[in-house]
Order: sequence, then structure tokens, then C-alpha cells
Amino acid sequence: MTAKSGKAFGILVTFCALFLFWLLLSGHFDTFHLTAGIICSAIVALISHDLLVKGKGEKMLLKSFRFVIYLGWELWQILLANFDVAYRVLHPKMPIDPRIIEFETSVRSDFALVTLANSITLTPGTITILVDREKGKFWVHAIAKKPADALLVDKTMQKKVADVYMEG
Repeated sequence: MTAKSGKAFGILVTFCALFLFWLLLSGHFDTFHLTAGIICSAIVALISHDLLVKGKGEKMLLKSFRFVIYLGWELWQILLANFDVAYRVLHPKMPIDPRIIEFETSVRSDFALVTLANSITLTPGTITILVDREKGKFWVHAIAKKPADALLVDKTMQKKVADVYMEG
């Protein structure tokens, strides 16, 4: 892939992501709103494509596809965690046992680390406190043992993020 085609691919991927987000947030599908969305998405994609797609875009299409699949899984985890937190808060004995855990992960790229950190924070009951980029070390606050064990023992989220970005 040449540098020029890599840049064009980055602009296209950024444009598509921005336009889909525009459609999702706007909810209007008339000519005016669609035209405004296309124009705004194109301008922002031209200016900031290198923020979303860095480098040569190596296997970017495959990573993008895997990321979309991961988002579906993450949304399901968020839903399940909402029920878990609601149960803990509404239970008469409030089975809350807060703890701070630390673990290391095999992912090292900026996108992978940010995806993992944000996925943890977006999932109710857990919050990423700190990430050591060089060591791939995370510090996370968990509401109880079960959410903490999901990160320490099962490591499903770490494995899925590593799979998305083809690391570890």
C-alpha cells in the first residue's frame, strides 16, 4: 500500500465512522440533514484522519471489522453489568465489596490500551484508575469480587481486545 492510498484509506475510514455517528445522533434522514452530515464528516475527516487511522493502515479493514464485532460484545457486557450493579444496590444487604486490583496485559499499542481502559470504565462496576503504558499494567477499582475476577481470572476482555488489534 502506497503512502497516498494509505492516506486515502484513512480519510475514507474516518469519514465513514463520522457519518455513521452523525446518522446515529441526528436521527433525521431528510436531504438537508444527510447533506449537512456528509459535508461536516468530509471536512472533519480531511482535517483529522490521522488521529483515527495512523501509519500504513496495515490490516486496518480486518481490525475495523473485529472492532465492530467487539463493540457488540462490549454492549452486551455493559447491559449485564448494569443488572449486576442494580442488584447490588437494591439488595437489602448491599453486597458491595470495593477493591482496587492491578493486572498486566499483553496489549501495548495505544489504540488497544485505550480500548481496554475505556471498555473497563464503560462497564458499570469497574473504573480504570491508571495505565502504565510501558508495562501494560492497569489499576482498576471494582465494586465487588465478581467484576474484579472477570478482569483478573477470566481475562476475557483483555483477550478480546488483544484479538481485535492482533496483539499477544
